[in-house]
Amino acid sequence: MDAKNKKYKILLTGGGTAGSVSPLLAVAEELKREENKFDFFWLGTKYGPEQIMVEEAGIKFKAISGGKWRRYFSWQNLIDIFKIKFGFWQALVILLKSRPDLVISAGSFVSVPVVWAAWLLGVKVLVHQQDTRPGLANRLMAPFTQVITVCFESSLKDYGKKAVWIGNPTRITNYELRITNYKKYNLSENLPVILVIGGGTGAQSINQLVWQSLSELTKFCQIIHLVGKDKRIKNQESRIKNYNVYEFLDVGQMAEAYRLADIVVSRCGLGTLSELSYLGKPSIIIPIPDSHQEDNAAIFSQNQAAIVLQQQDLSGNKFVREIKNLVSNKALQEKLSKNINQVMKRGANEAMVEIIWKILK
Repeated sequence: MDAKNKKYKILLTGGGTAGSVSPLLAVAEELKREENKFDFFWLGTKYGPEQIMVEEAGIKFKAISGGKWRRYFSWQNLIDIFKIKFGFWQALVILLKSRPDLVISAGSFVSVPVVWAAWLLGVKVLVHQQDTRPGLANRLMAPFTQVITVCFESSLKDYGKKAVWIGNPTRITNYELRITNYKKYNLSENLPVILVIGGGTGAQSINQLVWQSLSELTKFCQIIHLVGKDKRIKNQESRIKNYNVYEFLDVGQMAEAYRLADIVVSRCGLGTLSELSYLGKPSIIIPIPDSHQEDNAAIFSQNQAAIVLQQQDLSGNKFVREIKNLVSNKALQEKLSKNINQVMKRGANEAMVEIIWKILK
């Protein structure tokens, strides 16, 4: 049967954080434009944000056991070996029953046993590498894939002939908004809006910086603060003028928040950085210390595409000073906006779909 006339089963896998979920949902949304040609289902973790995100996107979700291999001594490594083995057998049974045509992952350790099971059953695999530093999970999956798509050109060397440079798929491209609704988010049009994002699960260190700086920040700007699940200051936020706090915003709400924001303060996960690049948002980015996010931040710093602050050097006073300086410097905002808009390759959604069709044929 011609590939264009067959209905395909696509197994998407990833989780633990939103970073490995968002690009796959972007690809699924792009593929859904091919009416009635794809059935999607998802294998993820029990504890990450992915189940809510996946089910909101109308995709069936199932949790399997997942472990993580730490590159330092930990008793948890011994426990997680058994979790990975159990996850492999769970994935094997699920794949035997469902017989997908393709498995797609964008990283995360829950994906590793799924990809191994897929290889054992002869199911084709596509893996997407987002960060500049190749993660251990993707290295473990790489030998069992047909193609590895990468976000940055520098990552091509990490995976050899299997690697294809496409950029990073993002859902925000599907949510272009023409109306700026300040009232919906309890904002005024008379003060700059700062959007603070700590990633899909929140960043407590950034939350603390914001909270200890609120009295100064709210004198000259308004804040939309995404704190992460169960990380709010209970019964206090409503008393603070010019401060609006949320545990989580769905993709449509995020698109609205981005449009409202004059400046964004964020971690350096590639999902968020891709959205900031696509939208051309002047940004202050704070990588997780001693992590792959520092490599991501370095690319943006080298291209003068964002102001990079090191968490270990930050105080409340310095945090306020950096935001105030950027708010008052329109020329710098324009420069950052232009540069961040150019730092990442465009057209990743369409490029990924084209690769998927080539694999399936």
